[in-house]
Amino acid sequence: MRKEFQKILVTGAAGFIGFHLSKRLLEEGCQVVGLDIVNDYYDPAIKEARLEILKPHQEFKFVKIDLADKDSMDSLFKEEKFDAVVNLAAQAGVRYSLVNPQSYVDSNLVGFVNILEGCRHNDVKHLVFASSSSVYGSNTKMPFSVHDNVDHPVSLYAASKKSNELMAHAYAHLFSIPCTGLRFFTVYGPWGRPDMALFLFTKAILEDRPIDVFNYGKMQRDFTYIDDIVEGVVRVIERPAQPNPDWNGDNPDPGSSYAPYKIYNIGNNQPVELMHFIEVIEDTLGKKAKKNLLPLQPGDVPATYANIDDLVRDTGFKPATPLEVGIPKFIKWYRDYFRV
Repeated sequence: MRKEFQKILVTGAAGFIGFHLSKRLLEEGCQVVGLDIVNDYYDPAIKEARLEILKPHQEFKFVKIDLADKDSMDSLFKEEKFDAVVNLAAQAGVRYSLVNPQSYVDSNLVGFVNILEGCRHNDVKHLVFASSSSVYGSNTKMPFSVHDNVDHPVSLYAASKKSNELMAHAYAHLFSIPCTGLRFFTVYGPWGRPDMALFLFTKAILEDRPIDVFNYGKMQRDFTYIDDIVEGVVRVIERPAQPNPDWNGDNPDPGSSYAPYKIYNIGNNQPVELMHFIEVIEDTLGKKAKKNLLPLQPGDVPATYANIDDLVRDTGFKPATPLEVGIPKFIKWYRDYFRV
C-alpha cells in the first residue's frame, strides 16, 4: 500500500468482507481502525471470532460505534485523521429489507451521510464504499455494465445502495472528495455470512435437511471468491477516483463523472447456474442435497453477471479463483470452525 494511504478506517470490520480486508491491510503494514456495531442480524459469535483474529495485530484498533451515531462518528474522524476510508458497514440482505426496512434507512442512509461528513471535514484522501450488484434491479442486458442506467431497483436494499452512489457523487461534486463505489457480486469464501446460500446449503446438507432452491435452480450468480474481492479493493484504495475529462452532460455516463467519482463492478465475470453451484457443494461434501424447488422470491433478480472491463483496465485486477477451488476452501473452514 502506498505510504499516503497508511491509516485506513474499515467500517464493518467484523463482517465478512471487512474482516478479510482488514487482515490483508494489516499484513501490508497499514494501520487499521476497524469499526463495527456487531449487531445480531446474524449470529454475533462469528463476528466476535473474526475480531479475535484481528485484535492481536499491533496496528489494529477496534471501535464499537453505530454509524448512525453522528456525535461518535464526528469524534472518531477528528481524533484519528484517516488517509482513506473503506465503508463496508451496511444492513445487508435483500429479503430482510422486506421485513425490517428501518434498519436499512438507519445504517445505509443515515450512517452513510455521517461517513461522507467525516470525510468532508477531515481531509480524507479517498472514500471507497460498498455498493451492490443488486442496484441493476430490473436490467436484463448482460453483462451488467457500470455505464448502464440503474434506476429500477427491486428491493429497498438495492435502493439504499443506489442512494449511496448518488450521495457520494454529490459530495465528490461539492467538496472534491474522491469517491469510488464498488458493486460487489455474490461474494463467498471462508468466514462467509451465515445468511448466504453457500453457508445455508452446506449446513443443511450436513444436517440432512432440504435446501430451498429459488427460481427452480435457474438462478445465475456471478459468484466471486473473497480473496479476489479483497485484491480488487486493495488496488482501488491506492487509486483515488479522478474526474473523467470526456464526461459529457448531453450523454451522461453513469459510471464516471466530471467530479472525482467512479463506479466499478467487482465480480468473477463468469455467471454460474445455481444447480451447478449446488453440485460443486455436493461433490465436495460427498453427499447429495435434498432440494425444495421454489419460485423466484420478491426482491430477487434471476441473474447477475459483471462486466469488469473498467476495473481490469484501471487496476489490472483479474479474478483468479474458480468455484471448484473456492467452495472446497469454504467447506474446509466450515468443518474446522464448527467441528463437523
